[in-house]
Amino acid sequence: MALAGTEVETHVQGKKRDSLAFIHQMAADAVVRIAAKKEQEAASPKRLFLPGLDDFMRAMPNHIARSSLFAPVGNGMKSLYKDAVLESRADARIIFSGEQLDESQADVWMQAMHEASKVPLGEPVTITRKRFLESIGRHVGNWEYDWLYRTMRALSFAMLTIEVRSGDTVKLKIGTTPKSDALHMIDGLAFDPETDEYKLRIDPRWHAMYSNREWARIDWSKRMQFAQGQHMAKALQRLVATSNETTQRHQLEWLKRKLAYTSPMRKFRRSLKATMLELERLKIVAGGRIERSTKGKEQAVWTKL
Repeated sequence: MALAGTEVETHVQGKKRDSLAFIHQMAADAVVRIAAKKEQEAASPKRLFLPGLDDFMRAMPNHIARSSLFAPVGNGMKSLYKDAVLESRADARIIFSGEQLDESQADVWMQAMHEASKVPLGEPVTITRKRFLESIGRHVGNWEYDWLYRTMRALSFAMLTIEVRSGDTVKLKIGTTPKSDALHMIDGLAFDPETDEYKLRIDPRWHAMYSNREWARIDWSKRMQFAQGQHMAKALQRLVATSNETTQRHQLEWLKRKLAYTSPMRKFRRSLKATMLELERLKIVAGGRIERSTKGKEQAVWTKL
């Protein structure tokens, strides 16, 4: 039966009221769901991840990459530090205890952190020795297995306390008070000989060191192409990656301390020039040179590619 005009209008208005009521109910349900999700997230621990990069890149926090924590030193020249203040940028104070770490151990740590980026921080990270050695460009054999074990132990023992400032404002503090534990490079290390696997843990506080994209992107394929013995080039590759500036300048005195170079300055100049040529060969920098600053200080200058 056909509806009269007023009946049609009443019917349409009823439909509109029903639609509006449905929309309002949907919106109210969405608000309830969002509130419940936030409450659930607040009640459960937040799962933190390290920055995941492509397979051809590795990440290292800028304040670590700029510091003297890893240095191009030989095994016979290593020191054992206790509460030593590392060379770093003026806005960071890093205190280190442990065996002096070299550039090959920097490779291990970067690869370990890369593996750890695949799981939430604090959860076990499984590492197979053979595959891990191959991923850092090392041969596979008993000597290399022993070396990897010694390196893992050195990294698990290594402890840092860190304070980062911006003017008078403290941006980050880790391990600087009696109520805050020192930060280990690797935590919870264990080896299972039956599966030939390491299981290690990365302290979730490392997440803060990577915050605000404060990390260097290390081109891994180029790092694996450095000529044998070019440890200083590896150290400078990390330094170059900490800045987006095209033209980069570093005073020689500071570079010498950062690289833990103990021989006379004349030998350091010679080594630095050879290192810049190696960086140019791999197209990491161009125009590497040593010159005087406007204040008369010797400095290394290069163009980041």
